[in-house]
Amino acid sequence: MNSAVQLPRHPATQATVSSLPRRAGLGLKTEHFREVLSQQPDIGFFEVHAENYMVAGGPFHHYLGLIREQYPLSLHGVGLSIGAEAPLDPAHLARLAALIERYQPQAFSEHLAWSSHGPVFLNDLLPLAYDRPTLDRVCEHIDQVQNALRRPMLLENPATYLEFRQSSMDEAEFIREAIRRTGCGLLLDVNNVYVSSVNHRRDPLAYIDALPLHAVGEIHLAGFAEDSDSLGDRLLIDDHGAPVDSAVWALYLRLLERIGPTATLIERDNRVPAFSVLHAEARQADQLLHGARRPA
Repeated sequence: MNSAVQLPRHPATQATVSSLPRRAGLGLKTEHFREVLSQQPDIGFFEVHAENYMVAGGPFHHYLGLIREQYPLSLHGVGLSIGAEAPLDPAHLARLAALIERYQPQAFSEHLAWSSHGPVFLNDLLPLAYDRPTLDRVCEHIDQVQNALRRPMLLENPATYLEFRQSSMDEAEFIREAIRRTGCGLLLDVNNVYVSSVNHRRDPLAYIDALPLHAVGEIHLAGFAEDSDSLGDRLLIDDHGAPVDSAVWALYLRLLERIGPTATLIERDNRVPAFSVLHAEARQADQLLHGARRPA
């Protein structure tokens, strides 16, 4: 465990885990830097992958600094390896803390996944067994992150393609317990819900209803690729390389009916289109957000 003083834990709510505006945002891509600065589009916020900015200087920081002056910012981590059996990398955590101190983002998030084994880093977000030893380890890592950053983090539900026989709880229960024990928030990726539910033949709405929805600080929407498994069954792949699917939009609307307007990111990491195409998807999300009522 980190030797820093433990931060007080409060029940996670939208207000305590994120200060992002209740609007739609976009992932900030390098090919759009100049267009964003010259046109200053009406966007709720931008999000960047933290690992792309873990250097002291350079053009990425130049442009992000200028854009940060105009827009709220969310930092999204992909390399902490929260679910790994090994301890967190202290050098990586220190670089992350320096980055957050530099840009003061309105939210920070990471995945419920692992991507490292010993000295080897795997460029993927791999699934966990949902059992008590894994839960204890994940909670310890979340505590370490939140103490180092001196702020709550958002934990993102994963997209998965297999499940472990040794799991003693389902994914929603695991996430619910992790949030209860650590006070972190939830980044609810609706595309991941749909992808995993199709792959494992789950009811996506029942899965969502089993999550601690009071703790949702940000929502992600993305596109997926479709294939078939060895038995010919439908297999969805979370590739962030397509527009948001109509089924995901429908699930998103049902989620808004449950939790009200919540900061929502349109993700596109592969086959990135023109900025105007992404902006149109963000406007579509904004229209749904504006029509959503806050639950009593």
